[in-house]
This record gives sequence, structure tokens and C-alpha cells, in this order.
Amino acid sequence: MSPQISQQDRTDAPGALLTPAEVASMFRVDPKTVTRWAKAGKLSAIRTLGGHRRYSEAEVRGLLHGVPQPRDAEV
Repeated sequence: MSPQISQQDRTDAPGALLTPAEVASMFRVDPKTVTRWAKAGKLSAIRTLGGHRRYSEAEVRGLLHGVPQPRDAEV
């Protein structure tokens, strides 16, 4: 049996990733809205090997608090 990791422990790690449901609960929106934000480029998503989206906690918290996030420069 694997040890239980609380959400607090998981999100304190540098580079922590959040699920669409976790992001949705922070903004009080539906998880589908979070997916639409990612598709529109308002929020960057990382895809897992299974194809699920995960979001950077730092970016989400910055967006939540109105802090603009720098975008990667395109070459």
C-alpha cells in the first residue's frame, strides 16, 4: 500500500502540478472551463503520458492573484 500524500504536501513541492479539478476549485469554475482556458492560451498545460492535462501551481496562483506570467519567447 502506498503512503497517502496530502494535497498540501504535494503542492508545496517546487514545480508542483495541479489537476483541472483542483484549478477549477480555486477559481470556482467547472473543470471544462479550465480546459477551455488552456486551449485558448490563457493557461499553459502539461500533458501526462496518459494525455491528461496538468497545470503549474505557480502559474495558476499567479493568475489567481492577478500577477502576469511571462510567456516563453518563440524563436
